[in-house]
Amino acid sequence: MGTVTNWGTAIYASLANALSLFFGFIPKLVGFLVILLIGWIVAAALDKAVTLLLRRVGFDRLGDRIGMSRFTQQANIRMDPASLLGKIVFWFVFLIFLVPACNALELNSVSSLVTQIISYIPNVFVAVIVLLLGMLLSNVVADLVRGTTASARMANPNFLANIARYAILGFTALVALEQLQIAPALITTLFTAIVGAIALACGLAFGLGGRESAQRLLERSESRLTSGSMDTGIGMSQPFNVAPPMGKNASAESTYTTPVSPEPVTPGQVSSGQMQSGQMQQGPTQSGQARPGQGRNNQSRRS
Repeated sequence: MGTVTNWGTAIYASLANALSLFFGFIPKLVGFLVILLIGWIVAAALDKAVTLLLRRVGFDRLGDRIGMSRFTQQANIRMDPASLLGKIVFWFVFLIFLVPACNALELNSVSSLVTQIISYIPNVFVAVIVLLLGMLLSNVVADLVRGTTASARMANPNFLANIARYAILGFTALVALEQLQIAPALITTLFTAIVGAIALACGLAFGLGGRESAQRLLERSESRLTSGSMDTGIGMSQPFNVAPPMGKNASAESTYTTPVSPEPVTPGQVSSGQMQSGQMQQGPTQSGQARPGQGRNNQSRRS
């Protein structure tokens, strides 16, 4: 009988301990459920508020413009951009309430894990914003490149616009991955390699494809410099023109003559200047008046 009594005492003690643990766990479970319920209600209310606000401000049209709606359709997400952001807000708020709920159940490991997830979520938000801005900027730049190339009548405007769009999207994706802290060393190395590859490709394209054009450009520049230096040299080394300019339209300002020294005149000799002046004085006499001797000869001939 003593042995059976000891067994009964042991069973009673174990049952009492289990019941005490169970009844002690019930308040914690109730607190956990209450916190989750409150968190669910608050998250749902914020979800509806954010979705309604985004639809009022026309976020769906912006999502269609930047290509977010097409992305959600390709990812088989049956929600518009406003509803998608509303769901993101919902789960973010619900995870915030999940931390005290886990603490109420004394689930310390789960609570620390949820805390790390919550601390990482802002990086996700920033990465999403960077992606949205990058998509918007890529579309704007693509439209600008397409319009500029089309107005300039360049070939393949759509091809150039796609190059600009995907280049911006690629750099945006690298920035988003850097913000998400996904292999930052690898992302930095990849970014450096891409920039170096683009610079090398541009250098090779100009060096090989544009070699003849560059040579012609250098030849033109050299010929212009050479012609300019020759004109400058001729203008500086040309002496003064002492000869009178030829032609009827020569102006007196452009004529430079050397002074003529007077010739020595001997007695009985007429200088060249006096001879020229005498001829100029005899000119009117020959043309308008007759000489005295010539008049007598004319009278004798008439008689």
